[in-house]
Amino acid sequence: MMIKKTCLWLCVILIGSLRVMRTYGFFVNITYLESAVDIGAVCLDGSPPAYHWNMGSGAGINNWLVHIEGGGWCNNVSTCLARSLTRLGSSKQMMEQVAFSGILHDEPQYNPDFYNWNKIKVRYCDGASFTGDVENVDPETNLHFRGARIFTAVIEDLLAKGMINAENAILSGCSAGGLASILHCDKFKAFFPASTTVKCLADAGYFINSKDLFGKRRLEAFYDDVVNMHGSAKSLPPSCTSKMNNSLCFFPENVVQEIETPLFVTNAAYDSWQIKNAVAPGVVDPHGKWHDCKMDIEQCSSDQIEIIQEFRLEFIRALDGFFGTSSPRGMFINSCYAHCQTEIQETWYMSDSPMLSNKTIAEAVGDWFYDRSAFEEIDCPYPCDKTCHNRIF
Repeated sequence: MMIKKTCLWLCVILIGSLRVMRTYGFFVNITYLESAVDIGAVCLDGSPPAYHWNMGSGAGINNWLVHIEGGGWCNNVSTCLARSLTRLGSSKQMMEQVAFSGILHDEPQYNPDFYNWNKIKVRYCDGASFTGDVENVDPETNLHFRGARIFTAVIEDLLAKGMINAENAILSGCSAGGLASILHCDKFKAFFPASTTVKCLADAGYFINSKDLFGKRRLEAFYDDVVNMHGSAKSLPPSCTSKMNNSLCFFPENVVQEIETPLFVTNAAYDSWQIKNAVAPGVVDPHGKWHDCKMDIEQCSSDQIEIIQEFRLEFIRALDGFFGTSSPRGMFINSCYAHCQTEIQETWYMSDSPMLSNKTIAEAVGDWFYDRSAFEEIDCPYPCDKTCHNRIF
């Protein structure tokens, strides 16, 4: 009897979970791009790249949203080898299905402007925001640094499957994928005829060259290793690399001025990834004094809040050059402790989603894309915004 009751409760839980999943998202099968192997466009371990495609319908049949997965970077042989054994370095380790929600949802009540578009999630398996291109492969490690080739191969495959006829197209991404959507924005637009409206959206991809607790620019040193390991320099904007160290061109603040394609940035001013990994990484906090604060911003001391507030000011200063261009720009910079808000239904478009000027991120992006109205908003300092969904780790 006890076994039957346990099974009944498990069934109820499972059915309830599936209902929530269907409401807030749905699963999409993987597509392996086997043909890319012939041109060396492969993941770190040499396996083929992959993506998930939910086909458009109705009025959205000729509209395409290409969204790039995030997942950090690898900066040396050991970290890249470790990564090559995971889904972030090998398509052999990827799940056959992933959940689409938020900007990838296919129902209008959850994604009003893009629900019926073709939506593609490009899997991230190169470790350098799709910028690497090293021809030689060390037989001892079998590591392939070919991210730039993957980007081209995936886009060309989608073009051949109908994207060349797009009326509207967006390149978006989260975190390292958001950075990729900035670095590849103009390149993406160049694939399309002039008649296609092409714009880019970066979610949590605006990484800044901040200082850690000891005053060291840790992310700059890390990016220098990434660029050198992956041979990324040739994929970075020459307008930037001709003026400064190649690694500095991984920071959006140094490249956005030259991007000609319309660009929208959504980011938390208190970006949880950057605060955890660039401002107060474990290496500068050996006694774990920042542990609770990094896990939950409400647990931060007044001194820690002061440092985090300075990060916000530094982040805002890094946006100074964002509007120094003729292409239409937009931004949604809220004062939440978060990282990636467009892929998550609760932060993209729900009744209690984060808002600025009475608009959700979905409404702000939609208005900007369709030229209904401009949106350029920076939130007041923490803790003023009561609509935030602050991350608790």
